[in-house]
Amino acid sequence: MIHAYQLNGYNIVLDVNSASVHSVDPLAYDAITMLDAGTPRAGVRGALAAKYPENAADIDDVLADIDALAAAGKLFSPDGWAPRAGELKDRSTVVKALCLHVAHSCNLDCAYCFAAQGKFHGEAALMPFETGKRALDFLVENSGTRHNLEVDFFGGEPLMNFAVCKQLVAYARSIGGRTGKHFRFTLTTNGVALTDEVIEWVNKECYNVVLSLDGRREVNDRFRKDLAGNGSYDRIVPRFQKLVAARGGKGYYMRGTFTHHNPDFTRDLFHMADDLGFSELSMEPVVAAPNSPEALTEADLPILSAQYELLARDMLRRQRAGRPITFYHYILDLKHGPCIYKRIAGCGSGTEYMAVTPWGDLYPCHQFVGDAAYKLGDVWHGVTNTALRDEFKLCNVYARPACRDCWARLWCAGGCAANALHATGDIHGVYEYGCKLFRKRMECALMMKVAEAADPALAAGAPHLESDCDGCTPKATL
Repeated sequence: MIHAYQLNGYNIVLDVNSASVHSVDPLAYDAITMLDAGTPRAGVRGALAAKYPENAADIDDVLADIDALAAAGKLFSPDGWAPRAGELKDRSTVVKALCLHVAHSCNLDCAYCFAAQGKFHGEAALMPFETGKRALDFLVENSGTRHNLEVDFFGGEPLMNFAVCKQLVAYARSIGGRTGKHFRFTLTTNGVALTDEVIEWVNKECYNVVLSLDGRREVNDRFRKDLAGNGSYDRIVPRFQKLVAARGGKGYYMRGTFTHHNPDFTRDLFHMADDLGFSELSMEPVVAAPNSPEALTEADLPILSAQYELLARDMLRRQRAGRPITFYHYILDLKHGPCIYKRIAGCGSGTEYMAVTPWGDLYPCHQFVGDAAYKLGDVWHGVTNTALRDEFKLCNVYARPACRDCWARLWCAGGCAANALHATGDIHGVYEYGCKLFRKRMECALMMKVAEAADPALAAGAPHLESDCDGCTPKATL
């Protein structure tokens, strides 16, 4: 299977099963697409000779080059992974990351919040230190020989339980040496409770921090209001700027949400970059019920598609000017990763990655929290719902029938199980709207890599990728 498309002046051919990316001239592009459609070789020659009479002498050479690429496994390659998909995912028995819900409470009242203003459709609560301590012990006990362990402080707003966050990091540091584990902490915050003390602690202890800002003041304050109904922009932006400056402009993401009300999300990204000075950016589509006024519609799709293309072209312009920005969904490493396990298995929710509630209950990820049908167990007794864990073990890209003919399947690994559940009622389904957005992002990200290959000066501005695997390859964050 191949996927051929034209973007920003490039003719791009992706060989799906080998993940080989080719930038070709128009003659080769047409030859490949005709051969992929099943056109006989004689028919391809005739069509090319008619369309490119000035290049008739080159047609046999182009076809020979295509044959050489196919023989090398870089074009029209067969799918050798389908028979092994279940085996690859099923062999994973270690937990490598936890999302600690240290606060089911929030100091903002965001109208579009999938977590029901931080309470996850339940009671407000703060995680006691003993529960968090037990969660870290559970992680160590179930991580096998893995050295690097990931812990995200999440909510609600985790800084509403800052004292416990500090205690848990101190405890993890105290056991790291004797357990042979290295803990890497992240924090996701809305910024309202950022103080000088918090900034100093975050920049010392957290290798990454996610800062929630939707962009322009009017866009951010439409939904991200405090409990009194006041917008948060003016309070949080100076605090975010101070935190980012103190950590040298690295190890953070500005994480925004776009809705039906602002499908022109590049204006918000460019505001954060040009007006506020942030360079590490992410912008996510809203997670909302289909009947919500915030929910994205089919009419938004062409707007969003154009926005992703505009963003990719502008990022290349910035790289050429020596002022690059990073967009989370455009980070790819075509040479070193992700490995085939990640390409098939995805994020590891329910197996390698779990969310922990303030009461110590375990769920496959933060988007399942509060749904009793998806409770895996708790940090004291471990995973007791082994049937559910085994269902997630086998939840790979090949377990989703709708993914089998999709060119992007080995880049998204089947997508998000929670989004699939909410869209179709089945974790093995697909959220088709999200798939359309993902495929467009991938086309843009691959185009940027083609542009960088054509111009080494552009490659100098590409983001550095860090490994999140023990003895594995660096990841591409998709």
